[in-house]
Amino acid sequence: MTERMDLSQKERYDIVAYRIECAEKTLGEIDDLLALRFYNNAANRMYYACYYAVSALLIANGIITKSHDGVKQMFGLHFIRTGIFPSSYGKDYSNLFEARQTGDYEDLFNHDEVSTAKLYPKAKGLVAVVKEKVDEWLAENKA
Repeated sequence: MTERMDLSQKERYDIVAYRIECAEKTLGEIDDLLALRFYNNAANRMYYACYYAVSALLIANGIITKSHDGVKQMFGLHFIRTGIFPSSYGKDYSNLFEARQTGDYEDLFNHDEVSTAKLYPKAKGLVAVVKEKVDEWLAENKA
């Protein structure tokens, strides 16, 4: 499920910076999707913003995963269970993962204004705290 990376420091830095940029850009798409009432798409983008941020954090720490489940598990193992982040962030990530799965793959299901209004602050909060850690790593490892 996970393996150590064999990337140069520059490659790792570039990937981490790119993923955190993707997280921020993806968060920026959500307001427009909500305004257009594209709630399933908004839930998808909320999850992916968090996925990009968390995967950047994992890569910064030399952890690579091969699946979305792997990202979720490694985030829990290395950052939630260790107390680096409160358990609420692990729950938020899991809820966003499930919301994306449901909105993308469930027949006869649609997110609505209420469900996305509950998820959105969780996504923004998770990206913000993870980005803070990643930005510290980027500053320390600037090539």
